[in-house]
Amino acid sequence: MAAKIVSENKPVLLIGGGDVDKVTFDRALTLGQTIVAADGGADTVLRFGHTPRAVIGDMDSISEHARTLLDPATLFPIAEQDSTDFDKGLRSIQAPMVVGLGFLGRRVDHTLAALSVLARRSDRRVLLLGGHDAVAALPPELALDLPVGTRLSLFPMAPVSGRSEGLHWPIDGLTLAPGGTIGTSNRTSAPRVRLWAHQPGLLVMLPVSRAPELAAALHAAAAQWPAHAEG
Repeated sequence: MAAKIVSENKPVLLIGGGDVDKVTFDRALTLGQTIVAADGGADTVLRFGHTPRAVIGDMDSISEHARTLLDPATLFPIAEQDSTDFDKGLRSIQAPMVVGLGFLGRRVDHTLAALSVLARRSDRRVLLLGGHDAVAALPPELALDLPVGTRLSLFPMAPVSGRSEGLHWPIDGLTLAPGGTIGTSNRTSAPRVRLWAHQPGLLVMLPVSRAPELAAALHAAAAQWPAHAEG
């Protein structure tokens, strides 16, 4: 296993180069204070008055201005082009949870790439925040405490089945698949929702205002999926 660039026993924020507003950034700071930038995310971190612990990526989008403001020892270029900067950053961090910003929105292809990484690395506790949504890969079992009527979407990145308690439209008996039945625009019908996935590949999406509840549920989840083989 490759050595980790950043190792923490508390959640780490990983900031990408996509759209990040100040409200979402400040919300993320309530979940973790150690900040790592993925390439051009360094410019975002500096713009909000913070300095990243490390900058990781292929370094094709960080500005020259940002480079002049940062200690060269905090720059960790990874030149290969077979993975995204999100994946490079994620696999370089050891932490109980990684909260990612700047990977949802702006460009659809970048968003899809980030969601693909999220599903592929579902052995990790990773929470992505955007301007409207909080997204995570569903572990084998997850319990969420949410107000009744909260929007809760499930999107399959691969064929997957499972069951649920506390959803208006249960998923029991369904096979969800990207080109078939999906589980978007569901909502909670009880104050506690329990979700079980029989295979990895199912993403759970909530309003970004419910990020603390999703972070707490991921932290409390008894098990994640087994680690995939590093490529």
